[in-house]
Parts: sequence; structure tokens; C-alpha cells
Amino acid sequence: MIRRPVAPPLNGPRFNEFISVPKVRVIDENGENLGVMLTAEAIEQAAEVGLDLVEVSPSADPPVCKFLDVGKYKYEAQKKANLARKSQKTQEIKEIKMRPNIDDHDYDTKMKKVHDFIGEGDKVKITLRFRGRELAHGELGMRLLQRVQQDVVDSAKVEQHPRMEGRQMLMVLAPK
Repeated sequence: MIRRPVAPPLNGPRFNEFISVPKVRVIDENGENLGVMLTAEAIEQAAEVGLDLVEVSPSADPPVCKFLDVGKYKYEAQKKANLARKSQKTQEIKEIKMRPNIDDHDYDTKMKKVHDFIGEGDKVKITLRFRGRELAHGELGMRLLQRVQQDVVDSAKVEQHPRMEGRQMLMVLAPK
């Protein structure tokens, strides 16, 4: 089998002639340990089987190399990385807007959405908007946000306690 020179790997494991150490610990295609041997000898043995010598643990002393098909190895590693990235959940901040004199049914509807968002693993920012003379009654807003805290005490924790920002009162909840 004639091997054409390949560009050195920029990312991924070193293989065959790109392994720069003189001796390596070799594991064959069946997973059996062949022991420590010269790199050139290990490359020859891998070529006899029709595989590449791939460095799987470069930080070990001596580095651990395995008889593998380097293309297949890179493909499997890429697939594994993509799967890990896909299964990763990014946490978003959802916003619920209320008014200090909200009615009970409207409050229940908003709280149902808060529970849904927290159940999905998202943070929830609750914004209380004050208009006109409502601003003079900040205690109504504080009471409402304390009621929200008590309603979600089993599923969420307060990440940011209620505070005033201009004409709004804000509070952030995060899933437990």
C-alpha cells in the first residue's frame, strides 16, 4: 500500500509520521496492549494491518497510540462533539410584565407562564410597571412580588431581590 504525504493535523490527534516522540505505548485494533516500542516500528505494524497509528493520549509518558483508521476516528470525535453541543441547554431570561393592581385571574394566568418557564429551565424576570399615581404606592408592588415569591418557593429561588428602576420594580427568579 502506497501512502501519500498528508498535511500535518492542525486540529485533532497526531498520527503516523506526525508523532514526534521516539517511543510510544501501543494498543492494537482489538484493544490489546502491545507494550512500549519504537514509533517507526509501531507505524510499520499498523500499516501491515491496514490502519494508522493514532496518538490517543499525548500527555501520558510515553504517549499512548492506537491502531485506528484516522478518518473514522476524527469523524466519530466530531459526531460526539456535535451531540454534546446539541444536548446542551442554554438558559434564557423570559420576562413577565405585571401591574401593581393586577386582578386575581390575570395574576393566575401570569403565574402559570412563570411556572412553565421555570419548568423549562429558564430564568424569569418579573417586571412591575407603575403608572401615574401608582408610583406613590410602592408597597403594593412589593406585596405583589412577595406573593409571587411565595407561589414559586418550591420550584424557584430569587436570584435578584425586588428593586426599583425608574417607574419599574424588577425581580429575577431562577430554577432551583
